[in-house]
Amino acid sequence: MSCQFNFSAGPSLLPKDVMLRAQLEMINWNNTGMSVMEMSHRGKEYTPIILNAEKNFRALLNIPLNYRVLFLQGGAITQNFMVPMNLLNGNSASYIVSGYWSKRTYIDAQPFSNMNLAASSEDIGFKKAPTVDSWKIEKNDSYIHFCQNETVHGVEYFEPINTYKVPVVCDMSSTILSRPIDVSQYGVIYAGAQKNIGPSGLTILIVRDDLLGFADKKTPTPFNWGIQSENNSMINTPTTYSIYMAGLVFEWLLEQGGLKAIEKLNLKKSNYLYNFIDSSNLYSNNIAHENRSRMNVPFRINNEDLTSKFLIEAEKNGLYQLKGHRLVGGLRASIYNAMPFDGVKALVEFMRKFEKTNI
Repeated sequence: MSCQFNFSAGPSLLPKDVMLRAQLEMINWNNTGMSVMEMSHRGKEYTPIILNAEKNFRALLNIPLNYRVLFLQGGAITQNFMVPMNLLNGNSASYIVSGYWSKRTYIDAQPFSNMNLAASSEDIGFKKAPTVDSWKIEKNDSYIHFCQNETVHGVEYFEPINTYKVPVVCDMSSTILSRPIDVSQYGVIYAGAQKNIGPSGLTILIVRDDLLGFADKKTPTPFNWGIQSENNSMINTPTTYSIYMAGLVFEWLLEQGGLKAIEKLNLKKSNYLYNFIDSSNLYSNNIAHENRSRMNVPFRINNEDLTSKFLIEAEKNGLYQLKGHRLVGGLRASIYNAMPFDGVKALVEFMRKFEKTNI
């Protein structure tokens, strides 16, 4: 198992130490005689799990006290309608389209009125993200929405966004906890768990206090951020085991030295892979250098007929889930926090050998 690496875009691999600890605690957590999966979410046994998870999550991101942390369900895509239901308040909103997921978010918001396209890079094939200073905000906007990293196209934002007077809403599903951020620049941050946090099913939302009072009256209670905040994310049964696993990942990140340390590792991994691709005569990546994702590295073989052969031989060498998204094809290596540098080294070594025998 030590020579096998999973490059899935999500659900993705988890840190091995976290998986081993969860295995050890599976049947009997903390001598309670119960698995975490069996506990009441309101019981005295489970309460410290969720409280500790939030405490460590806040510590990792240095979340200000005037922000609430919510543990929600439905995946990040549920926020495509939860965001306007909770923030629109009869006004307009603007969206940036920088790839597949932000385009879907914008489309999903269309049933709500006055959804504006603030910027888009679709006309250049999403090879570069619209710069922050090109975003066009309408005077009646309740918020502006963007996706920090596009997993399909491999486009990531690194620009600061603290120039806006309207609340900035950001989908950080694939970058959350991969590098330090200034939470105070955002009104709302949300992220599906299945890339850098834990198992699928859990969505974490960070929302500034002053944005909790604008939910539409027709908003169902589980989707109302204000009600969820008042009930400590327990208006209904939360994803208890996913929260437990997320808590283990937060502890693991703190043990690694926090987000500055994990960013250093992520830079090392992504630079190593991009540098090889750029030096190769067989592989290519056409994303603008300033927007190259550290989390998802899409690449193509110049002879497309070799793609299937590459995938077959990669699996024989213990390198899995390297097929590109079905909409764009090619290949993709997702190298989230839990991917060790050895995994990227193994991939590059295989790519080098494959190039020598197929060029």
